[in-house]
Amino acid sequence: MELSNRQEQIIVIVKENGPITGENIAERLGLTRATLRPDLAILTMAGFLDARPRVGYFYTGKTGTELLTEKIKQFKVQEYQSVPIVVKEDASVYDAISTMFLEDVGTLFVVDNNACLIGVLSRKDLLRASIGNQDLNAVPVHIIMTRMPNITVCYREDLMIDAAKKLIDKQIDGLPIVKDTEKGVEIVGRITKTTITKAFVELIMDEHL
Repeated sequence: MELSNRQEQIIVIVKENGPITGENIAERLGLTRATLRPDLAILTMAGFLDARPRVGYFYTGKTGTELLTEKIKQFKVQEYQSVPIVVKEDASVYDAISTMFLEDVGTLFVVDNNACLIGVLSRKDLLRASIGNQDLNAVPVHIIMTRMPNITVCYREDLMIDAAKKLIDKQIDGLPIVKDTEKGVEIVGRITKTTITKAFVELIMDEHL
C-alpha cells in the first residue's frame, strides 16, 4: 500500500506521541478532524495504526512489508480454488492427452464412479506412456497414474501459503482440493502454481493502487 504524504505524517505523529487523539493529530497538522477522518480510517484498516475508544491512536510498529506478509498468511485455498479437470479411471491414455491439451492444464485428476480421487496424471506420465509403439486408445489411465495414498492433497480451509509450500516441496504443478466423505476422498477443486502466482500478483498490485 502506497501512502500519501499526509498519511506518512500521521504515522510519524502517532509513532512519536501515541496514544494520541484524532483531534490532537488534526491540530498538529493544522487541519480539521473531519478532514483527517478518511486518512485515519485507511491507516487503521491497513494495520499501521490501532484505535482505542476514549484513548486514541497507537502505532502498531508494523511495516508495509510485515502487514502484507500477514495478509498473505490469512488467504485460504477456498478463496482461489478452480474447477478440477478430471478423467475416469477407465479412460484411455489417448483421451487423457486430448483432455489435457483441450483444457490447457498440466495435471489431470483420476476419479472413480463416486467422484472420489484415486489418482493423478501429470504431463510426464502421459509423455512416458506415449513413447513406444503401444496403442494409446487401449491403455487405461489407471495403469500409469500415481495412486492414492501417494498423492499430495489440500483442503479448502488450508492456507494458501501452505499449499504453495507443498507445490514447491513436491515439485508439482497442482494440488487437488479434497474433502473426506464416507465413500472416500472427494475432489472439490484444484489449486495450481499459476493460480497462486496470480493471487499474489493481484495482492501486490492492489497494495500499490
